[in-house]
Amino acid sequence: MDTRLKRLGPPTPYNFAREALRVSAKALSRLWGRDVMLYTGGVSFYALLAAFPTLAIVIGVYSLLLTPARAIAQADAIARLLPQGAGDLFLGELLRLSHAPIRIVSAQSGVALLISLYAAHRGFKAMIAGLSLIHEEDEPHGFVRFNLLALLTLLAGIGLVGLLSATFLAVQVLASTLESPLKGVSWFYSEWTWVSLGVSLGMTLIYRFAMSTRPVAWRAAALGGAAAAILTMAASWASAVYSKQFAHFGATYGSIAAVVVLLVWLSWSVNALFYGGALATEIELVLERELEPEAKPKPKPVGRRGPSERESSESRPRSRA
Repeated sequence: MDTRLKRLGPPTPYNFAREALRVSAKALSRLWGRDVMLYTGGVSFYALLAAFPTLAIVIGVYSLLLTPARAIAQADAIARLLPQGAGDLFLGELLRLSHAPIRIVSAQSGVALLISLYAAHRGFKAMIAGLSLIHEEDEPHGFVRFNLLALLTLLAGIGLVGLLSATFLAVQVLASTLESPLKGVSWFYSEWTWVSLGVSLGMTLIYRFAMSTRPVAWRAAALGGAAAAILTMAASWASAVYSKQFAHFGATYGSIAAVVVLLVWLSWSVNALFYGGALATEIELVLERELEPEAKPKPKPVGRRGPSERESSESRPRSRA
């Protein structure tokens, strides 16, 4: 075990809290001590670019599977996760698309799919590059491997979002039609619960397989993913309070105030994801130090002396016979 951990003594609650605070502070220093803000801006921009084409795709799918009333209800549940101005913009666009003819929405969904895939791929490339910078990779990914990794991460993310969305939709439908023992458990049917689960699971897999050329320890990746999910939800709440109580964007930005609110929320959320990567990196370093055997001095071969011993022996006066 590491000598510093030995000095802390047995794993008491006080020592655990002290170590947790130390690791959290080092993760924050790792995040702020690098040019992560450049990658934060890149991820936020491409996320905004991909957001509204994705709405057209979602409405195109909902128009085939659900009634317009059910689609609007699902859109309202998603909009509650965003700050007020951004949520109104999101919900207004969804309402416009939900009342458009299905043929037009389907055509828009085809074009939006290309735009959304391009922007999302670039956004995932910026996120992986930022996480690699935070992790201090000695051997960065090559050009082909980096692009393939971003593409696979994007496809896996789409699959995870689709699976969780279908599960959440099925839970909502079953809750409204059947009697369930969990019907009175409000948190189980909350969109915040399912989004937190999706962010935690998705970022755990990204920290594990995409942040480094070698897989990150599962414990470190899982703790980083849980922290990223908690901070992302906190960023949504904080940006809503900030835009409503402190920063009056409408007086400065006018009609584009909702877009500015959305960008603020995106940048804070991306910083939360990067902090999760920094925390996973610091936890991994602690785990590696715990697994390292204590350094012991190497025994000297019998009959051989080091240079210092030879010099001291030669400089010692010899006794005369």
